[in-house]
Amino acid sequence: MKTLTIEETAFPSLAAPSGKSSSRKLWTGRILAGLPLLFMAWDATVKLLAIPMVVEASAKLGFARATLPVIGTIELAAIILVLFRRTRIFGAVILSAYLGGAVATHVQHGDPLFTHTLFPIFFASLIWGGLCLLDPRVRELSPLAHQAR
Repeated sequence: MKTLTIEETAFPSLAAPSGKSSSRKLWTGRILAGLPLLFMAWDATVKLLAIPMVVEASAKLGFARATLPVIGTIELAAIILVLFRRTRIFGAVILSAYLGGAVATHVQHGDPLFTHTLFPIFFASLIWGGLCLLDPRVRELSPLAHQAR
């Protein structure tokens, strides 16, 4: 019985890319989705650790200290779901909902548009764009995929 690598478990359809362009697409997708996911994993971690600066910043946005572990756990769980092919789309939808809540919070507080309010939308776009390159199932969800045919 063959032992599967993390690569083959998390991205089974992409374990052996065919050709140079597939390899480029794979790495571009990993970077596009991976960078915002890494940042969000760090963000979830500091919420779970209840770092004083994070507690203070969250309080300014109206979130009590007691809610931070719940928010951090939801964020981290969604990130983990995105990492596995079988749950990738579900995790990306949960992350989109999470980031939509961040947009709503920043709009409610009148935060600057480009540095605060649109930032979660940029993250969601990068994550979905990267996942489109990584997973043909995600690509099929795109309305642009149907126009290209």
